[in-house]
Amino acid sequence: MGFPSEVRDIFASRRSNNSPLIASPAEDLKAKAANDCVQEGVRAGLKAAAVMCVVTAVPTLVAVRKIPWAKANLNYTGQALIISAVSIASYFITVDKTILECARRNAQYGKPT
Repeated sequence: MGFPSEVRDIFASRRSNNSPLIASPAEDLKAKAANDCVQEGVRAGLKAAAVMCVVTAVPTLVAVRKIPWAKANLNYTGQALIISAVSIASYFITVDKTILECARRNAQYGKPT
């Protein structure tokens, strides 16, 4: 069952407005740094995906025209799957590596907080 949404919103707004806890300025800096890391990762991932799309598309399309096995077995869907799989994989791998690198760069090991 639970509360109706209007009642839940009233309780949530009361809780956040009258909270005795105040956010630390360091938390705001950490949140901004994390957001910057994510944006940097997405940019790098999109660049990598675009490059890998071209790098994969050219040999795939050439192979379909020149190699008899590829001509017989790779229809348009197969070609699209090959190109998109490589692009998607390169996007996620690059985003993951970039975010981890940025997190290591922003980490403060051994420094007092």
